[in-house]
Amino acid sequence: MVLENVKKFIDYKGISIAEFERNIGMSNNSFRKSLNNKGNIGSDKLENILKVYPEINASWLLTGEGTMLKDIKSSDCNIKSKSVKHISIDYGTSNVSCVMSDKPEAIPFAEAARNGLHPIPLVTQQAAAGFGNGDFSIEEADVKEYYVIPKFKYCHVDFMIEVSGLSMYPHFNSGDVIACSILRNTQFIQWNKCHVIATREQGILVKRIMPGEDKKHLRAISDNKEYPPFDIPVDEITGIAVVVGSVGLE
Repeated sequence: MVLENVKKFIDYKGISIAEFERNIGMSNNSFRKSLNNKGNIGSDKLENILKVYPEINASWLLTGEGTMLKDIKSSDCNIKSKSVKHISIDYGTSNVSCVMSDKPEAIPFAEAARNGLHPIPLVTQQAAAGFGNGDFSIEEADVKEYYVIPKFKYCHVDFMIEVSGLSMYPHFNSGDVIACSILRNTQFIQWNKCHVIATREQGILVKRIMPGEDKKHLRAISDNKEYPPFDIPVDEITGIAVVVGSVGLE
């Protein structure tokens, strides 16, 4: 079935089998031979297919169920035109948490699809800034990579972004990738935990959050002591997401 689905996709793209083989790193005529002999395609080649052609629905490719392409509605693709919601901070004590190991591990897309895991989009900082909008959605063009991390299975992750700068060193290095869960009810702010804050003037900030001196401000704290704490006016904030995990290099 997988080979037949691949052939359907090749026909949909309107490309030759030879071009497809070159694109995913298969030797000349190897796919055609496998198709004619009703053979199999290696998991490494499946990974390459999903990497080279990210528009393919992995579940459809492996099982034939659902649609060939990922469902991206054009009406959902302009995050800049959405209305900005107002953030009201509730200084309650309720917290939410996600239990997971310190070092999440990535697995191949093919294995992920078999286990019901969903790829998480790594998006640009500009796209991520839109999470403060009322109807946040991500354009496929703004997705840099997709991550499949089994230990995030029971965490609600809306998107991932790269950390820039050294203000959160040594907790995060510049270039680390953090997984973000949007807080749609601000009573679930976890004080002194790392959050991603969308602001009107300063864009995206990655900081620990503490209550400000009054309910009109939040205190943003860096792990790097060379960066002093500062207050953010609540009416400057358009969205808050809690950091539930990270991926980085030693």
